[in-house]
Amino acid sequence: MIPVFNLFGKDISIYLIMGLVGVFAMLPFGMRTTKKDGLDENQMLAMFCYSFIGIIAGGHLMFGITQFDKIAALLRNFNQIGSFKQFVAVLTVIFGGSVYYGGLTGVLIIGYLFCKARKLETGRYFDIGAMSICLFHFFGRIGCFLGGCCYGIEWKYGFIYHHSPVEACNGVPRFPVQLVEAVLNLLLFFFLFYCFGNRLFRKKLMGLYCLIYPVYRFVLEYYRADEYRGFLGALSTSQIISLIYIVVTIIILLFLDRQNRRKV
Repeated sequence: MIPVFNLFGKDISIYLIMGLVGVFAMLPFGMRTTKKDGLDENQMLAMFCYSFIGIIAGGHLMFGITQFDKIAALLRNFNQIGSFKQFVAVLTVIFGGSVYYGGLTGVLIIGYLFCKARKLETGRYFDIGAMSICLFHFFGRIGCFLGGCCYGIEWKYGFIYHHSPVEACNGVPRFPVQLVEAVLNLLLFFFLFYCFGNRLFRKKLMGLYCLIYPVYRFVLEYYRADEYRGFLGALSTSQIISLIYIVVTIIILLFLDRQNRRKV
């Protein structure tokens, strides 16, 4: 795998590159689909731009929240921090990583507030947003695989890492859990695109995404071996969040359905 490569004397993360590829695939698709659906392209572009803030802020914030032991240690030893610089260094460790669900939550909150503030049809814009997220995430998971930051369980038919930044990952054939998720993300994209084209589940595609993705993410967690993502009892942090997403999404969809019936 190639977690970094050197360009003009600088090390560049392959994960970052694949993330940019995802952005450059998502934006043209989203803008073109917006135009075909008769929506405002400028508003969609603005929503995408604001959503990137949600990705970054939400992803890092949720990563920090999952670091219970480090946060507890910081609170216990707060009086031992001698300078603001040291305090920032500790926070960088706690919030330095990123969790996909945190980024997704940030996107949903920012997107919803954006649509409400500009009085847009949230459901229609979110339909396109759901497909765009799948497309972006497809490339992102390929970046995860190439970067070796997360990895699968040992599997004799798997891929062997030699340059992963996580030493425990190297030298052992591992199940390509990131590639499996990438393929499932792409299949989900095509499914949502089919529903969109055939006017199925109109204004509910984001809800559909938030029901389907957590299901296969929950299952795939059993095929991951990187423990830094945290565990609460027998379930990983991502599995617990997956269950929360499913329950909350069902509640929201039922609430919206009841509201629509009252309007009729």
